[in-house]
Amino acid sequence: MNNYEAEFSNLVRAFRKRHMGKGPRQIKTTFCKNWAICEMEGNLSPVEKFISGYSEGKQMLRSARTEMVKDMYKKNHPVEMEELLGAKFVDLFVDIDIEKDFGMSIFVFDENLEEKLTKK
Repeated sequence: MNNYEAEFSNLVRAFRKRHMGKGPRQIKTTFCKNWAICEMEGNLSPVEKFISGYSEGKQMLRSARTEMVKDMYKKNHPVEMEELLGAKFVDLFVDIDIEKDFGMSIFVFDENLEEKLTKK
């Protein structure tokens, strides 16, 4: 299953870089049931790190890095992820700790990825 996890991480990084200009420095993906759970470090650009020094900047960045990221996936359906996993993308849950520059994204698919990919 490690090859799938690594490839999924690469797809997440490429997707974010393509649509946001920068992808996370490091991504670790774990498949659990119908979820692809991505732990991401190094999400913020130098400008975002500067903005995070202000309280209203932290709130703005958190909104951009949660709600706007979810909207980005709705507007730009992650076809490559579906093709890799052979499952349909259903939903996305996103959170980020701005101070630690650590984020989590949980991609929800319509099949049990853990079972499916363990059999391959």
